[in-house]
Amino acid sequence: MSFRALVLSQGPDRKVSGAMEILPEDRLPAGDVTVAVEYSTLNYKDGLVLTTGGGLVKSWPHVGGIDFAGTVESSESANFRPGEKVVLNGWRVGELHWGGYASKARVNGNWLVKLPASISTKRAMAIGTAGYTSMLCVMALEKHGIPPDAGEILVTGAAGGVGSVAVAILAKLGYAVVAATGRPQEVAYLSALGAKTIMDRKELVEAPDRPLLSERFAGLIDTVSGVMFAKALAQVKYNGAAAVCGLAAGPSFPGSILPFILRNIAVYGIDSVMLPKGAREAAWQRLGTDLPLDKLDSMMSEASLSDLTALAPKILKGEVRGRVVVDVNK
Repeated sequence: MSFRALVLSQGPDRKVSGAMEILPEDRLPAGDVTVAVEYSTLNYKDGLVLTTGGGLVKSWPHVGGIDFAGTVESSESANFRPGEKVVLNGWRVGELHWGGYASKARVNGNWLVKLPASISTKRAMAIGTAGYTSMLCVMALEKHGIPPDAGEILVTGAAGGVGSVAVAILAKLGYAVVAATGRPQEVAYLSALGAKTIMDRKELVEAPDRPLLSERFAGLIDTVSGVMFAKALAQVKYNGAAAVCGLAAGPSFPGSILPFILRNIAVYGIDSVMLPKGAREAAWQRLGTDLPLDKLDSMMSEASLSDLTALAPKILKGEVRGRVVVDVNK
């Protein structure tokens, strides 16, 4: 049997090109579960793979897509049976292992999670790694003991994939969300997701260069890093916490140790790639109950595999709103 895939190749100039191909099933990589993929999605990391490889891909040709959702077609794993709906995030799939930009995928069954009954495969990819990471961030703030009445929660990069879902989840849980964005045209969008206050990112970036600013935020979900994170951290209240999960502005930030010591602030690093299975399952169960699906649908746009090469540069530039769901069979 054959399957359809967007096959990527890297030229001597490091630029990546893609072509739609029909491949025999024996081209699928090793694994004990074969999934008939229905949907994938587009994340920042996918944008890197689709444009330059981003140093993430070690072998070409390659099939990208760090997420996918679909139906188990065949299984040698005792944990999965044909017909079950499953989702995959991370595990270096779409980087070191062929991923979801194809109509079939073969993976290690330990990497898969059974979808909650309330989430369809399409909505699972509207959530994707971005939304799953958002849930992990919210759970980290809850673990720290920050209740909804503790004060405002700041979300940076709020109009992006992680930020959008974080705003919607926090709002449903009763938190007062401050959504920071550099896109003034997204005010109505973020307000509809539940943000109480929209903050121009310039307000953060142009704040005074001091390690401690006036205390404002009970908690912080940062998807950006860089100067924005440093300025936001300086405004977190005593005994507050920050969940950090992104580096769109680079891996470093001009910070100080003082907020951690003088304000007793904790920082939770959020890894979605190698997270153990139990924590993944807990996050997906929470997404099934705590993410308002009508809000999820409002942040979703659809694409086909052939659209991805044009969309990739846009997500790297921060020009993609919300979540892009990729129908791999179109």
